[in-house]
Amino acid sequence: MYLSNLQQDEIFVPSEMKSLKSLTQMESRRGLENVIISNDKIVNVVSNSYGHVPNELFFKKAEEMLTDAELNYQKRTINRDDRSFITDFIIDDNSQFSVKNEKDLILPMLRFKNSYDGSEKTSGHFGFYRQVCSNGLHVSQAEIEFAIKHSKNNTDLIMPRLKNLFDKFVDNEFYTITKKFNRMREFKIIDTKEFVKVILDRTKLFRYECSDKNNDPSKKSREVLEILDNEALLLNEEPNLWIGYNAFNQMLHNTLKKSFSQQERLDKKLFNAVYEMA
Repeated sequence: MYLSNLQQDEIFVPSEMKSLKSLTQMESRRGLENVIISNDKIVNVVSNSYGHVPNELFFKKAEEMLTDAELNYQKRTINRDDRSFITDFIIDDNSQFSVKNEKDLILPMLRFKNSYDGSEKTSGHFGFYRQVCSNGLHVSQAEIEFAIKHSKNNTDLIMPRLKNLFDKFVDNEFYTITKKFNRMREFKIIDTKEFVKVILDRTKLFRYECSDKNNDPSKKSREVLEILDNEALLLNEEPNLWIGYNAFNQMLHNTLKKSFSQQERLDKKLFNAVYEMA
């Protein structure tokens, strides 16, 4: 159900690099000679040495890796303001893993990122896709090494063969981290409000209280509590650390205004804070 409703943003928007002088008829200082134009908007100012990496080149090259590795996958694409982009390749095969609940399915995921405004490193990493909340989990980030050669007239992507990297990830990191997922599931949360308060105190993701004068849960805190309760009902389980972590993760991806890299960094921080309680 979830894999058939994945977000499908248009990521192959028109983009090009043009000289600033050709647009303004004015000289620019050294290091700011060109602009990156994405979908008829200027999104970045760069130097003459910068090599523009269009999405068509990068993401299609990434997809070729999966095709060559003969992996079955579903694709999710996200475009943020024609500035930063991701493609998630969710591996839909025998590597799937359930957290001791047939409704709670975990799949390996490959995420590739690119940006035209310089906010994201052109990169790829392994992670997880959880069908219950349809979010990406990034607690595992085995980086995919590749080199990008930037030059004025030539941008070459040199990527590795994916098959060996994926097999190594599934044999080692995938099953190692999913064991941690199961351990978190074994620890029940007796007081959900206290749990949310403790995690926020450790991570500083946002404030638990409404204000200095009002100790009631803030709007964001209430949202996490609601997600936690609803998911426990959906899975027919008592609230536990695994569900609690995913309640924060879901809000991180859907409510908080964070870049892709910030989401990944905070996801790791949240996971570690929750896992320490197991």
